[in-house]
Amino acid sequence: MGDDLADDEAAGRPSKSARKRAAHAAQDLGEALIGLSDGDLDALALPEELAAAVRAARRITSRAGGARQRQYIGKLMRALDPAPVRAALAARGAVSAREAERFRRVEEWRERLIAGGAPALEELTRAHPGIETSEWARRVAAAQAERSRGADRSGASRELFRALRALFDTMP
Repeated sequence: MGDDLADDEAAGRPSKSARKRAAHAAQDLGEALIGLSDGDLDALALPEELAAAVRAARRITSRAGGARQRQYIGKLMRALDPAPVRAALAARGAVSAREAERFRRVEEWRERLIAGGAPALEELTRAHPGIETSEWARRVAAAQAERSRGADRSGASRELFRALRALFDTMP
């Protein structure tokens, strides 16, 4: 066993443990690809065989079959340079994080406007001086009335959310 290690080091090859770590990393990266949508997967411009294997993995319901397919995807991933795939997945994650933050900000403003009424609307007007205050007051009043009736998250509340989202889309 010690001779094998010496042979690997003498030949300049990575150790068996290093090769296993690389294989597991490639398989983990392949598993991340399985979770992507078809559009995101196509945007990565992966080899057709790998893209087909990823799409097939989504359809497999058998646990053992899924494990074999993930191993196969890992094998295909080892033939690729993982850096561009990792970079694309990281960029996708950053976009998702920004979208989630934007959604939370819009949701917080909607709740603040419904709960706070006129003072919250004044704060929104100070932050965005170009808005039509009377139109926003109508939206807020409708959402407050809807909430007091117990119809949480119905039409007026959704309309207020959409208007806030459109307002925040226009700003950086």
